[in-house]
Amino acid sequence: MGAPARVLPSLLLGLLLASSPGAPGANPGLVARITDQGLQYVAKEGLVALQRELHNIMLPDFTGDFKIKHVGRGHYEFHRRLHGSFDVHVKGITISVNLDLGSEPSGRPTVTASSCSTHIRDVEVDMSGDLGWLLNLFHNQIESKFQKILESKVCEMIQKSVTSDLQPYLQTLPVTTEIDRLAGIDYSLMEAPRAAAQMLDVMLKAEIFNRDHRSSVPFLAPIMSLPEEHTRMVYFAISDYVFNTASLVYHEAGYLNFSITDDVVPPTSNIRLTTKSFRAFVPRLEKRYPNMNLELQGRVVSAPVLNFSPGNLSLAPQMEIEGFVLLPDSARELIFQLGVTTNLSATLTFNTSKITGFLKPEKVQVELKESKVGLFNVELLEALLNYYILNTLYSEVNAKLASGFPLPLLKRIQLYDPVLQIHKDFLFLGANVQYLRG
Repeated sequence: MGAPARVLPSLLLGLLLASSPGAPGANPGLVARITDQGLQYVAKEGLVALQRELHNIMLPDFTGDFKIKHVGRGHYEFHRRLHGSFDVHVKGITISVNLDLGSEPSGRPTVTASSCSTHIRDVEVDMSGDLGWLLNLFHNQIESKFQKILESKVCEMIQKSVTSDLQPYLQTLPVTTEIDRLAGIDYSLMEAPRAAAQMLDVMLKAEIFNRDHRSSVPFLAPIMSLPEEHTRMVYFAISDYVFNTASLVYHEAGYLNFSITDDVVPPTSNIRLTTKSFRAFVPRLEKRYPNMNLELQGRVVSAPVLNFSPGNLSLAPQMEIEGFVLLPDSARELIFQLGVTTNLSATLTFNTSKITGFLKPEKVQVELKESKVGLFNVELLEALLNYYILNTLYSEVNAKLASGFPLPLLKRIQLYDPVLQIHKDFLFLGANVQYLRG
């Protein structure tokens, strides 16, 4: 018997899919949906692979008995070392395969072939060579034998391919993906994929976590009601949960905190972070701390929450800024505390492999919350903070958002024709798919 034929993983995805039900639990952060159009594309790719691989099926040696009219019964043995050649024409192949899709405890997808059946409508064998005329006398028996062997060989080929090709291919779906040195994203399956007549839904956790010390998230993903869209092969419904877990990770790591000292203020600025520069606004400051530098330390009070509403993304971070005098002995003394608020809008873009973002700069509003040097006009600080935040802090955050985070894609899958919609609580991304043959 010849070596088993190799079938591209895309072949079997286009066949009948069945999935074992998963236990209900928390809501997914991301749902990947393959539409009927996508399944048809995969089936088309699979048909090309099947036609190519059928040529590699090797027939085993076989024997049989036959009956020739007016002559009697005979016996034949068919060996691959027989001299001569023959052409086999196979017509009307029907293949039915049931694939059970599931998930491992680690969240990786699994697939097994629970059943396979093949039916060939007709097989014609044309033989040549020295014994061709003799073999043609009982070609009906040989053709019948060929048909049964080919039917079993096709299913054998598919069964082995599910184990050796398709299962390893599904394992290329990333379970955890690195975003940067701080954060990663958990793309583990929350349950077995759900198969319906015209679509296949895959529920992923899609939680961003600190790579050094992972902790539980204090909120749940919302329920997403996916729109009935079928103009693209695949869709990704991405909950605000994904972005807000990212906000939580970076906030807890202090990524959104900042410090402003006089050496970062532009040399051309009329406002310096010194007690002398502030004396026109806070006279008591210069008298109490003559010729000393100041330092402003800012922190975001809580992780900013990204709000999704139809066609709009917004967030309203709240910050606290503390002002310190840098004393001659290198100690710092707190002199005032400010509250800072702003309303931001955000834009997200979707390319062939990841989602990127951009915060639109908005001015901040400053409120004096506490002062140990008397009342003073906060407009000076507001102008300084706006300059720093608009030109430095936003730039750093946008640089991080521009790097984006990757979508969960199988190996050799490329997306094109992307579309993006913003719904309440989630993004809805659509794209067509191209399988890059290796």
